[in-house]
Amino acid sequence: MSPQNPKDLSLQPSSGLGSSPDFSNVQGHADTVPAAGRSPEFANVQGHADTVPATGGGSGGGASYTVQKGDTLSHIAQHHYGKASHWHAIFEANRDQLDDPDRIRPGQVLKLPPLDG
Repeated sequence: MSPQNPKDLSLQPSSGLGSSPDFSNVQGHADTVPAAGRSPEFANVQGHADTVPATGGGSGGGASYTVQKGDTLSHIAQHHYGKASHWHAIFEANRDQLDDPDRIRPGQVLKLPPLDG
């Protein structure tokens, strides 16, 4: 028969099983920050880039990006260049298919030009 109330539970062994173990010196510890002088382990970290080389001539080694639902030029620039303010470069590189920077469509393949300097 098991107790209905968790407070009735005991960590003591049943009678007849010998003496109970001594846990008085047990200490717990969890490192959430690497100890001084130790570096965190990143051996299993894998990277992923969702850009592919641009197709077509004259892109100068840039990349391309296929627009997903909910994307904005600022979001794409933040993800690929690290600054949302670089959306202008994407817009200018794609003037052949974009008239308005606020009107990009899922499925569009945008050129991601290399940034100068």
